[in-house]
Amino acid sequence: MESSLVKNLLREPLLHFLLLGALIFGAFKFISSETIEPGKILITQGRIESLEVAFSRTWRRPPTASELEGLIRDYVREEVFAREAVALGLDKDDTIIRRRLRQKLEFVSEDVAAHAEPTDEQLRAYMKEHADAFRGDRRFTFRQVYLNPQQRGANLHRDAAQMLAQLRRSGSKADIATLGDSLMLENEFKALPDREVVKQFGEKFAAALGEMAVGQWQGPTESGFGVHLVLMAERTDGSMPALEDVRAAVRREWINARRLEVNEKFYRTLLQRYTVTIERPEVAKNADAKRLAEAQR
Repeated sequence: MESSLVKNLLREPLLHFLLLGALIFGAFKFISSETIEPGKILITQGRIESLEVAFSRTWRRPPTASELEGLIRDYVREEVFAREAVALGLDKDDTIIRRRLRQKLEFVSEDVAAHAEPTDEQLRAYMKEHADAFRGDRRFTFRQVYLNPQQRGANLHRDAAQMLAQLRRSGSKADIATLGDSLMLENEFKALPDREVVKQFGEKFAAALGEMAVGQWQGPTESGFGVHLVLMAERTDGSMPALEDVRAAVRREWINARRLEVNEKFYRTLLQRYTVTIERPEVAKNADAKRLAEAQR
Protein backbone atom coordinates (compact mmCIF):
# COMPACT_ATOMS: atom_id res chain seq x y z
CA MET A 1 0.00 0.00 0.00
CA GLU A 2 2.74 2.44 1.05
CA SER A 3 4.88 1.42 -1.93
CA SER A 4 2.01 2.13 -4.34
CA LEU A 5 1.39 5.50 -2.71
CA VAL A 6 5.04 6.47 -3.09
CA LYS A 7 5.06 5.44 -6.78
CA ASN A 8 1.94 7.49 -7.50
CA LEU A 9 3.43 10.45 -5.66
CA LEU A 10 6.65 10.27 -7.66
CA ARG A 11 4.63 10.48 -10.91
CA GLU A 12 2.81 13.60 -9.77
CA PRO A 13 3.82 16.59 -11.99
CA LEU A 14 3.38 19.03 -9.09
CA LEU A 15 6.08 17.20 -7.17
CA HIS A 16 8.39 17.47 -10.17
CA PHE A 17 7.96 21.24 -10.23
CA LEU A 18 8.56 21.51 -6.49
CA LEU A 19 11.76 19.51 -6.90
CA LEU A 20 12.74 21.65 -9.86
CA GLY A 21 12.19 24.83 -7.89
CA ALA A 22 14.23 23.50 -4.99
CA LEU A 23 17.00 22.46 -7.37
CA ILE A 24 17.17 25.88 -9.00
CA PHE A 25 17.06 27.63 -5.62
CA GLY A 26 19.87 25.40 -4.40
CA ALA A 27 21.92 26.12 -7.52
CA PHE A 28 21.45 29.86 -7.10
CA LYS A 29 22.37 29.60 -3.44
CA PHE A 30 25.50 27.60 -4.28
CA ILE A 31 26.58 30.09 -6.91
CA SER A 32 25.88 33.09 -4.70
CA SER A 33 27.89 31.58 -1.85
CA GLU A 34 31.02 31.87 -4.01
CA THR A 35 30.38 35.29 -5.53
CA ILE A 36 28.39 37.20 -2.95
CA GLU A 37 31.27 39.46 -1.87
CA PRO A 38 32.43 41.91 -4.55
CA GLY A 39 36.19 41.90 -5.01
CA LYS A 40 36.60 38.51 -3.36
CA ILE A 41 36.77 35.06 -4.91
CA LEU A 42 36.18 32.05 -2.68
CA ILE A 43 37.15 28.65 -4.06
CA THR A 44 35.21 26.21 -1.90
CA GLN A 45 36.05 22.58 -1.27
CA GLY A 46 32.97 21.68 -3.29
CA ARG A 47 34.27 23.63 -6.27
CA ILE A 48 37.67 21.90 -6.03
CA GLU A 49 35.97 18.50 -5.94
CA SER A 50 33.95 19.50 -9.01
CA LEU A 51 37.15 20.39 -10.86
CA GLU A 52 38.67 17.04 -9.87
CA VAL A 53 35.62 15.12 -11.06
CA ALA A 54 35.58 16.94 -14.42
CA PHE A 55 39.29 16.20 -14.91
CA SER A 56 38.83 12.52 -14.00
CA ARG A 57 35.95 12.08 -16.45
CA THR A 58 38.04 13.55 -19.27
CA TRP A 59 41.36 11.80 -18.59
CA ARG A 60 40.08 8.70 -16.75
CA ARG A 61 42.39 9.36 -13.81
CA PRO A 62 42.54 11.83 -10.92
CA PRO A 63 44.69 14.95 -11.37
CA THR A 64 48.12 15.15 -9.78
CA ALA A 65 48.80 17.79 -7.16
CA SER A 66 50.39 20.12 -9.71
CA GLU A 67 47.57 19.52 -12.20
CA LEU A 68 45.00 20.32 -9.54
CA GLU A 69 46.80 23.56 -8.72
CA GLY A 70 46.73 24.38 -12.43
CA LEU A 71 42.99 23.69 -12.55
CA ILE A 72 42.40 26.01 -9.60
CA ARG A 73 44.55 28.78 -11.13
CA ASP A 74 42.66 28.43 -14.42
CA TYR A 75 39.31 28.61 -12.62
CA VAL A 76 40.39 31.77 -10.78
CA ARG A 77 41.48 33.28 -14.10
CA GLU A 78 38.14 32.34 -15.66
CA GLU A 79 36.24 33.79 -12.69
CA VAL A 80 38.15 37.08 -12.87
CA PHE A 81 37.53 37.49 -16.59
CA ALA A 82 33.89 36.42 -16.26
CA ARG A 83 33.19 38.96 -13.50
CA GLU A 84 34.93 41.77 -15.32
CA ALA A 85 33.07 40.93 -18.53
CA VAL A 86 29.74 41.03 -16.68
CA ALA A 87 30.75 44.30 -14.97
CA LEU A 88 31.43 45.81 -18.41
CA GLY A 89 28.09 44.52 -19.67
CA LEU A 90 29.66 42.23 -22.24
CA ASP A 91 27.09 39.55 -21.45
CA LYS A 92 24.25 41.79 -22.54
CA ASP A 93 22.69 41.29 -25.98
CA ASP A 94 25.10 38.45 -26.78
CA THR A 95 23.15 35.83 -28.69
CA ILE A 96 25.57 33.00 -27.94
CA ILE A 97 25.60 33.69 -24.20
CA ARG A 98 21.81 34.06 -24.07
CA ARG A 99 21.30 30.76 -25.88
CA ARG A 100 23.79 29.01 -23.61
CA LEU A 101 22.03 30.31 -20.49
CA ARG A 102 18.69 29.21 -21.90
CA GLN A 103 20.11 25.75 -22.61
CA LYS A 104 21.50 25.39 -19.10
CA LEU A 105 18.18 26.29 -17.49
CA GLU A 106 16.30 23.96 -19.84
CA PHE A 107 18.73 21.17 -18.93
CA VAL A 108 17.76 21.64 -15.29
CA SER A 109 14.06 21.19 -16.05
CA GLU A 110 14.70 18.30 -18.46
CA ASP A 111 16.77 16.49 -15.84
CA VAL A 112 13.69 16.33 -13.62
CA ALA A 113 11.59 14.86 -16.44
CA ALA A 114 14.26 12.26 -17.20
CA HIS A 115 13.74 10.61 -13.81
CA ALA A 116 10.06 9.92 -14.47
CA GLU A 117 9.65 6.24 -15.37
CA PRO A 118 6.48 5.43 -17.35
CA THR A 119 4.11 2.63 -16.43
CA ASP A 120 2.84 0.08 -18.97
CA GLU A 121 -0.53 1.82 -18.92
CA GLN A 122 1.09 5.14 -19.84
CA LEU A 123 3.11 3.53 -22.63
CA ARG A 124 0.05 1.80 -24.08
CA ALA A 125 -1.90 5.06 -23.94
CA TYR A 126 0.97 6.84 -25.72
CA MET A 127 1.07 4.13 -28.39
CA LYS A 128 -2.65 4.49 -28.97
CA GLU A 129 -2.43 8.27 -29.19
CA HIS A 130 0.51 8.10 -31.65
CA ALA A 131 -0.48 4.94 -33.50
CA ASP A 132 0.95 6.05 -36.85
CA ALA A 133 4.44 6.29 -35.37
CA PHE A 134 4.46 2.64 -34.24
CA ARG A 135 2.17 0.88 -36.70
CA GLY A 136 3.98 -1.44 -39.11
CA ASP A 137 4.34 -0.53 -42.78
CA ARG A 138 1.69 -1.38 -45.31
CA ARG A 139 2.88 -4.10 -47.66
CA PHE A 140 2.19 -4.49 -51.36
CA THR A 141 2.29 -7.57 -53.55
CA PHE A 142 2.12 -6.43 -57.16
CA ARG A 143 3.35 -6.88 -60.73
CA GLN A 144 4.42 -4.02 -62.97
CA VAL A 145 5.21 -3.37 -66.63
CA TYR A 146 7.39 -0.35 -67.35
CA LEU A 147 7.08 2.03 -70.31
CA ASN A 148 9.95 4.44 -70.97
CA PRO A 149 8.61 7.93 -71.90
CA GLN A 150 11.85 8.95 -73.61
CA GLN A 151 11.94 5.80 -75.70
CA ARG A 152 8.28 5.89 -76.75
CA GLY A 153 7.91 9.66 -77.06
CA ALA A 154 4.55 10.79 -78.51
CA ASN A 155 3.35 7.17 -78.71
CA LEU A 156 3.53 6.66 -74.93
CA HIS A 157 -0.16 7.01 -74.13
CA ARG A 158 -1.24 5.02 -77.20
CA ASP A 159 1.17 2.19 -76.35
CA ALA A 160 0.08 2.23 -72.69
CA ALA A 161 -3.60 1.95 -73.63
CA GLN A 162 -2.98 -0.92 -76.05
CA MET A 163 -0.76 -2.80 -73.61
CA LEU A 164 -3.25 -2.26 -70.76
CA ALA A 165 -6.03 -3.80 -72.85
CA GLN A 166 -3.79 -6.79 -73.64
CA LEU A 167 -2.89 -7.28 -69.97
CA ARG A 168 -6.51 -7.11 -68.87
CA ARG A 169 -7.41 -9.84 -71.34
CA SER A 170 -4.67 -12.10 -69.92
CA GLY A 171 -5.24 -11.09 -66.27
CA SER A 172 -2.84 -12.52 -63.70
CA LYS A 173 -1.53 -15.05 -66.26
CA ALA A 174 0.04 -12.37 -68.45
CA ASP A 175 3.66 -13.03 -69.43
CA ILE A 176 5.01 -9.64 -68.36
CA ALA A 177 8.64 -10.63 -69.00
CA THR A 178 8.05 -10.10 -72.72
CA LEU A 179 6.20 -6.80 -72.36
CA GLY A 180 7.27 -3.25 -71.73
CA ASP A 181 10.72 -1.66 -71.63
CA SER A 182 13.79 -2.64 -69.65
CA LEU A 183 14.20 -1.31 -66.12
CA MET A 184 16.74 -2.09 -63.40
CA LEU A 185 13.96 -3.30 -61.09
CA GLU A 186 11.98 -6.49 -60.69
CA ASN A 187 8.69 -7.04 -62.50
CA GLU A 188 7.12 -8.71 -59.46
CA PHE A 189 7.23 -7.77 -55.78
CA LYS A 190 5.88 -9.74 -52.84
CA ALA A 191 4.92 -8.05 -49.54
CA LEU A 192 7.12 -5.04 -50.29
CA PRO A 193 6.97 -2.54 -47.35
CA ASP A 194 5.64 0.92 -48.09
CA ARG A 195 8.98 2.56 -47.27
CA GLU A 196 10.71 0.31 -49.83
CA VAL A 197 8.16 1.23 -52.48
CA VAL A 198 8.92 4.89 -51.82
CA LYS A 199 12.65 4.18 -51.91
CA GLN A 200 12.54 2.33 -55.24
CA PHE A 201 9.68 4.02 -57.12
CA GLY A 202 9.03 7.33 -55.32
CA GLU A 203 6.28 8.75 -53.13
CA LYS A 204 3.81 9.38 -55.98
CA PHE A 205 3.91 5.74 -57.06
CA ALA A 206 3.55 4.52 -53.45
CA ALA A 207 0.54 6.78 -52.93
CA ALA A 208 -1.09 5.38 -56.08
CA LEU A 209 -0.58 1.81 -54.85
CA GLY A 210 -2.35 2.74 -51.63
CA GLU A 211 -5.49 3.70 -53.55
CA MET A 212 -5.36 1.02 -56.23
CA ALA A 213 -8.04 -1.67 -56.53
CA VAL A 214 -6.90 -5.26 -56.08
CA GLY A 215 -7.02 -7.88 -58.86
CA GLN A 216 -7.08 -5.77 -62.02
CA TRP A 217 -4.42 -4.27 -64.26
CA GLN A 218 -4.42 -0.47 -63.98
CA GLY A 219 -2.46 2.50 -65.21
CA PRO A 220 -0.53 4.19 -66.43
CA THR A 221 0.88 5.01 -62.98
CA GLU A 222 3.76 7.48 -62.74
CA SER A 223 7.03 6.90 -60.88
CA GLY A 224 10.44 8.51 -60.82
CA PHE A 225 11.37 6.42 -63.87
CA GLY A 226 8.36 6.98 -66.09
CA VAL A 227 5.00 5.16 -66.22
CA HIS A 228 3.90 1.67 -65.23
CA LEU A 229 0.97 -0.67 -65.73
CA VAL A 230 0.28 -2.35 -62.40
CA LEU A 231 -1.61 -5.37 -61.12
CA MET A 232 -2.18 -5.13 -57.36
CA ALA A 233 -2.41 -8.71 -56.10
CA GLU A 234 -2.56 -8.02 -52.36
CA ARG A 235 -2.32 -5.05 -50.01
CA THR A 236 -2.06 -5.44 -46.23
CA ASP A 237 -2.31 -2.54 -43.84
CA GLY A 238 0.27 -2.25 -41.09
CA SER A 239 -0.79 -3.60 -37.70
CA MET A 240 0.00 -2.29 -34.25
CA PRO A 241 2.79 -4.29 -32.59
CA ALA A 242 2.61 -5.55 -29.03
CA LEU A 243 4.10 -3.22 -26.43
CA GLU A 244 6.68 -5.87 -25.52
CA ASP A 245 8.06 -5.76 -29.07
CA VAL A 246 8.58 -1.98 -29.20
CA ARG A 247 8.87 -1.08 -25.51
CA ALA A 248 12.29 0.62 -25.87
CA ALA A 249 11.12 2.83 -28.75
CA VAL A 250 7.83 3.76 -27.06
CA ARG A 251 9.62 4.51 -23.78
CA ARG A 252 12.14 6.72 -25.59
CA GLU A 253 9.42 8.69 -27.35
CA TRP A 254 7.33 8.95 -24.16
CA ILE A 255 10.29 10.34 -22.21
CA ASN A 256 11.07 12.82 -24.97
CA ALA A 257 7.45 13.99 -25.08
CA ARG A 258 7.45 14.23 -21.29
CA ARG A 259 10.67 16.26 -21.41
CA LEU A 260 9.13 18.74 -23.84
CA GLU A 261 5.95 18.96 -21.76
CA VAL A 262 7.81 19.63 -18.51
CA ASN A 263 10.05 22.16 -20.25
CA GLU A 264 7.05 24.03 -21.61
CA LYS A 265 5.25 24.02 -18.25
CA PHE A 266 8.41 25.25 -16.56
CA TYR A 267 8.69 28.08 -19.08
CA ARG A 268 5.03 29.03 -18.59
CA THR A 269 5.58 29.14 -14.84
CA LEU A 270 8.58 31.45 -15.24
CA LEU A 271 6.73 33.59 -17.79
CA GLN A 272 4.10 34.46 -15.17
CA ARG A 273 6.72 36.57 -13.39
CA TYR A 274 6.97 38.95 -16.34
CA THR A 275 4.83 41.46 -18.19
CA VAL A 276 5.70 41.13 -21.87
CA THR A 277 5.18 44.09 -24.17
CA ILE A 278 5.85 43.63 -27.88
CA GLU A 279 6.12 46.74 -30.00
CA ARG A 280 5.02 45.74 -33.47
CA PRO A 281 6.40 47.82 -36.36
CA GLU A 282 3.10 49.70 -36.75
CA VAL A 283 2.92 50.44 -33.02
CA ALA A 284 6.51 51.66 -32.91
CA LYS A 285 5.94 53.81 -35.99
CA ASN A 286 2.82 55.39 -34.49
CA ALA A 287 4.67 56.00 -31.22
CA ASP A 288 7.50 57.77 -33.07
CA ALA A 289 5.00 59.93 -34.97
CA LYS A 290 3.24 60.83 -31.73
CA ARG A 291 6.50 61.82 -30.05
CA LEU A 292 7.47 63.92 -33.08
CA ALA A 293 4.10 65.70 -33.06
CA GLU A 294 4.42 66.46 -29.35
CA ALA A 295 7.95 67.82 -29.85
CA GLN A 296 6.73 70.22 -32.56
CA ARG A 297 4.04 71.77 -30.36
